Amino acid sequence: MVRTVFTLVVSSFLVFSGGAYSEGADEKDMEKITIESRATANDKPVGTFNSPISNLEYDPRVDLQSRNMAEAQGDVTIRGGIFENTGFRVGSATLYDPQTGHYFAEIPISPDMLTAPAILTGVDNALYGMNSLVGSISYQWRPIQTGGNVTLGIGNNHFNMQRIHAGVKWPNVHTSPLSLGVEGEYSSSRSDGTIDNGDHDFERVSARVQVTSDVSQTDLFFGYQEKFFGWPNMYTPFNVNETEALDARLVMLNHQQNYAENSTVEFSAYYRKHSDHYVYSRENPEAFQAFHETEVSSLAVSGQHSLPSRMAINYSAQLMSDTIESTTLENSFTSRDYYKISVVPEYIAELGEREQLRFRLGGAFDDTNRDDSQFSIISDVQWTKHSADNSTRILTASYAKATQVAGYTAIGGSTSSGLFRSNNALLRETSNNLEVGVSLDKATWRLDSAVFYRWDNELTDWTYSLDSTSARSANPVDIETLGVELIAIKRLENADLIASYAYLDKDEEFNEPSIDASFYALNYPPHRITLGAVWFIIDELALKVDNEWRKQEDNLLRNGDDNAFFTHLNVTYTSPDVEGLSIVFAVDNLWDESFEEIPGTPGRGEQISLSANYAW
Repeated sequence: MVRTVFTLVVSSFLVFSGGAYSEGADEKDMEKITIESRATANDKPVGTFNSPISNLEYDPRVDLQSRNMAEAQGDVTIRGGIFENTGFRVGSATLYDPQTGHYFAEIPISPDMLTAPAILTGVDNALYGMNSLVGSISYQWRPIQTGGNVTLGIGNNHFNMQRIHAGVKWPNVHTSPLSLGVEGEYSSSRSDGTIDNGDHDFERVSARVQVTSDVSQTDLFFGYQEKFFGWPNMYTPFNVNETEALDARLVMLNHQQNYAENSTVEFSAYYRKHSDHYVYSRENPEAFQAFHETEVSSLAVSGQHSLPSRMAINYSAQLMSDTIESTTLENSFTSRDYYKISVVPEYIAELGEREQLRFRLGGAFDDTNRDDSQFSIISDVQWTKHSADNSTRILTASYAKATQVAGYTAIGGSTSSGLFRSNNALLRETSNNLEVGVSLDKATWRLDSAVFYRWDNELTDWTYSLDSTSARSANPVDIETLGVELIAIKRLENADLIASYAYLDKDEEFNEPSIDASFYALNYPPHRITLGAVWFIIDELALKVDNEWRKQEDNLLRNGDDNAFFTHLNVTYTSPDVEGLSIVFAVDNLWDESFEEIPGTPGRGEQISLSANYAW
């Protein structure tokens, strides 16, 4: 079956394309998988409150490898990259943590304030991403609406959760064309964990003020998130119960503006501060502990300026500056400035009344005050055909190059001792992506996929030798990746279905003879299938389910099978008597799969929850 699907995908050269989120007036419409909606049936977790990365592990475009759970410490990878290669973009700016990519997803923003994530790869990542080699997860700010909800939840493992969110919008303030909105959210959750010593204690506070008009939207955001969690063998293989305490603070200003005809610009500025307190053994905290604190400030702009004669300029630029204070990293390399500017002109040729050809060709320039600069080509050509029945066919071919520099954990620590050993000779990493495909969009179904070939040079990975598997060193690796993605969405009368298949094949070359294996870059699934469904059984009852099956690449550090099957089940009852009240029964890891997403680190267990939500 897998070989048949793979042959079909390659021969048809289908391109994968993520859609945008479509917002509806009532919850039933919002939760449906539409042709434009998110790529999973569920968008909320079972074991804690919602975060921007919740349920991404069931997204066919993303591989999420977690310690404890995704919302505790989730490594987000795209198309076989590693966690350091994935950027998180809000507005026009990529959020960043200079210590390690393990903390890229520490984003203290309520998902109610953001659109569903768009997965940027290839040309889009090269154009809009910042220091993200393979892909970016991109969010935009939602318009504020008057209303809110409160949620209370309980579950096994002594799980409890509380959450309140509310927004108010005042249109035509002082009879002007401007509207003012205010929105706030508080969430907390606690649990003993799905395995022993896997407890957590999370809190998040987020708020924003928004001013909108017919052609603009301005958001000022403040967010704070405090997390404590434990997990056996979280980072080390020595059978100890490790803990981590993380604090994330974010202030962000964002402005979107439409002007002239079909022209847009967006400005973003943020300040992020992140603190990390790691304890090797909770039973003996003085054995080893580490403290890190990072600060990042950034300015960014992106947009499209339309020109006469069917031409336009796509552009993006970001300036970022960081610092770090650490008890375990050296003192000589504790700050860095980053610069990137991308300019990609486009031209659209009309081939007929419903047919067009778009050409894009440009480049990006990356630089820092400590590393060599790099210029990268960004290019694609796209043929689009709209039929009389409103169906669409799109054929795309593209080539793009992206680049990044390594974080401080990889370059700033000891090079000769410790479990994780740095490498101060690491060079700038580069990734070339060649892609071709087709997208088919009909009234009741959609089919998207990609066939891509990517070659990464000087990729920073954590490697080890077979003689000492516990000592992991940051080293450059050259990897060639052949990948296929296929996703299909089908709408039925009372149900929506989404299915996907992803194939990855890697050819790696280590640059040091002492290296025998890779800890992260070669921890990937050659075959992965997802199946999601939303079934509206009756008006008051809906069933939502996400399934994922994977065949993981063999790894000598992994305990247990290399195959895994996960299920996230959600049953929602909406009260016909109390408007706004819904009761949700949810289960994650329904079959209590023990698969180690990170080799040597125990996988999560089964989590069950029952929650009541009241919306107004």
